[in-house]
Amino acid sequence: MQKLHSDQRMSQIVIHNETIYLSGQVGNADEDISAQTLTTLEKVKALLEEVGSDKSKILSATVWLKDMSDFDAMNAVWEKWFSDVVPPARACGESALASPDLLVEITIIAAV
Repeated sequence: MQKLHSDQRMSQIVIHNETIYLSGQVGNADEDISAQTLTTLEKVKALLEEVGSDKSKILSATVWLKDMSDFDAMNAVWEKWFSDVVPPARACGESALASPDLLVEITIIAAV
């Protein structure tokens, strides 16, 4: 098992048995839902690339929205970002996030 970008609270990346687990990724608090979604997905991309993977190897994603009224705007960005690959299994729900200015958080499980 390998853990990367770790602190007292969590690791950004955990690799175990050829499976990559990413902690929840978020955008910038001053962005709208579309920009936060894109920023979040670009963070996912960078973390996966760091360990030799990419978005085509994402197995599962969990998307947390602060408000389900942002569902369509988030999906527009999501669908464009995954337009060149088959998207992963996904769940989406509404939840209070760590900061009131955050609108979306995404966790990822991917293959190496």
